[in-house]
Amino acid sequence: MTLRSESLHQSAAVGGGIAPRGETGPRVPQWALILVFLALIASVPLVQLIVESVRGDRPGALDVFNEKPTAVHLRAYEKNLESASVVAEHLRPWIQFAQFNWLRDGGDKALIGRDGWVFYKPGFDSVLMSRFDQGETARTNDPLPAIVRFRDDLATQGIQLLIIVAPDKESVYPDMLSRTLNLAHVESPLTRDLFERLQGSHVEVVNLFKLFAEAREDLASGKAPLYLAQDSHWSPRGVQLAAQSVARRLLDLGWVNAGSAEYGDQPKPVKRTGDVLQMLQAPVIERHTEPEVVPCVQVVSLPDHHLYKDSPKSEVLVLGDSFLRIYQQDDPGSAGFIAHLAKELKQPLASIVSDGGASTLVRQELHRRASLLNGRKVVIWEFVERDIRLGTEGWQVIPLHHRAAANGHEKPPGQL
Repeated sequence: MTLRSESLHQSAAVGGGIAPRGETGPRVPQWALILVFLALIASVPLVQLIVESVRGDRPGALDVFNEKPTAVHLRAYEKNLESASVVAEHLRPWIQFAQFNWLRDGGDKALIGRDGWVFYKPGFDSVLMSRFDQGETARTNDPLPAIVRFRDDLATQGIQLLIIVAPDKESVYPDMLSRTLNLAHVESPLTRDLFERLQGSHVEVVNLFKLFAEAREDLASGKAPLYLAQDSHWSPRGVQLAAQSVARRLLDLGWVNAGSAEYGDQPKPVKRTGDVLQMLQAPVIERHTEPEVVPCVQVVSLPDHHLYKDSPKSEVLVLGDSFLRIYQQDDPGSAGFIAHLAKELKQPLASIVSDGGASTLVRQELHRRASLLNGRKVVIWEFVERDIRLGTEGWQVIPLHHRAAANGHEKPPGQL
C-alpha cells in the first residue's frame, strides 16, 4: 500500500499537479510562463505609450478622464483605444490572414467557398430572407411603391420603364459555396415575392434569374462562369448575356428600333482583385491572393475603332449601380453592360450610375435634374438583388418633376 501511494505521488509530481517532497511552491517553468504572460500583457500599453511619446501625442489612455464614466462613454473609449493601438494595427492583418486562409473565416463581409470562390455574406443572408422575415422593414422599405410610382411618373411623360434585377452571385452559384448545395440556382423568397408583385402591377421586368439558370454551365465544361470568383459582380460573359436579353426585350416590345450605328469588339483582358477581398480591408490577404484574370471585351465604334462613349441625346437612359460600372467606367473601360447593350441596339445610350445607390440615389438625381429626361423614350432601371433589402437610402418614393426644357448649362448624364 505504501509503495503504491509513493508511486502515485511521484507520477502526479512529474505531471506538474503535485509538488515533489521538499518543494513548497510552483516549479520554476510555471513561474516563467506566468512572467512571460504578464510581460506580454504589460508590453501592449507600454509600446503604445512609447509610440505616442515619440510622436508627441497625448497618451490616449488618459482620454477616460475627459467624459463621465457612463456605459456609452466607456464603450467609445474602449473602441478608440482599440482603433489607435499600434500593436493591434500590426497584428490584425496577420490574424485576418490566418482566419481567412486557415480557418476559412471571412468575418462579416465574406463567405469562403470552393476552389478560390468568395461570396459577399450580406448578399447570401438576403437570399435566405423573405419579406415577412424583415418585420417592420418590409412595410417601410418596400421596393414596389417606389417602382410603381416611378413607372407612372415616367408614363405621364410618354416614357416607358424596364426593370432589371441583377441576380446575386449566391443565387446563381450556390454550389460554389459548398459541395452539399447541388443546385443550379437558388430562388430567394424575397426576390420571388417582388417579381410576383411587379407582375401583378404590370411592371415590365427582364428575368435574368431564369436566363442565368438556363445558361449556367458546370465549371468543368471549360466555359467561363457568369460571375467572377473573387468578386460579387458578373463576369464579361454574364454582361454580354444580360445585354443581349435586354436588347431583345426592348425590340420585341417595340419601345425602340435598332439604330444605324456600327459597333465591333476587341478583347481586353485585365487583372482584377475582387471587391469582396477589398471589403475585408486586409492588405496581407490581398498581397497573398493572385488577382483574377478577367477576359473583358471592349466595344468600339466602326470603322474608326474608338472606344464606346455615351450620348446625352440618346432616347434610352440607363440607371443602375456597380453592375453597370464594372468594366465600363473602371478597367478596361467601355466593356460593361452599357456598352454591350448599345452594341446590341446599334445606338449609343445615356446613363446614370451610382455604386450601391440604384434603389433611390439615381432617382433623386432625376428629381434634381428633370431635364435629363428630355428626348427619352425608355428608362432602363437596374439594381442588384441584395438591394431589395440593403439599398442605400432604402426605397424612397421620389416624385419626378415634369422635365424642363433643355438648356446649355445642364450637364449630361454620367456617374454620380
